[in-house]
Amino acid sequence: MSLALRTKIIEWLDDNYHFGDAEKVIKSDEMSFLQNGILDSLGFVQLMLHLEKLCGVKFNRKDVTPKNFDGLGRILAYVPAMPNYRDPR
Repeated sequence: MSLALRTKIIEWLDDNYHFGDAEKVIKSDEMSFLQNGILDSLGFVQLMLHLEKLCGVKFNRKDVTPKNFDGLGRILAYVPAMPNYRDPR
C-alpha cells in the first residue's frame, strides 16, 4: 500500500468535501464511499481526474467501477498496480 497515495487522497477529501474531517469520517479503509456518503457521483469523477493527474495514469472508463474505487482500500489496491503509476510524494 502506498502511504503517500493514501495521504494525498485524505488531503483531497479534506480540501474538497470533509473540511479536515476525512480521517474521522472514514473509519476503515474498507468503508464504502458511496454507501456512507463520503463521495457522491460527481465527487467520484473529480477524484478520478485528480488521481490521474497526481499519479500520471489514465483510467479506462470501463474500469471506473465500485469494485476498483469505492473505498480507500480499493483505490490503494487498484491505482498503484496500473502501468505508468507514479507514487505521489
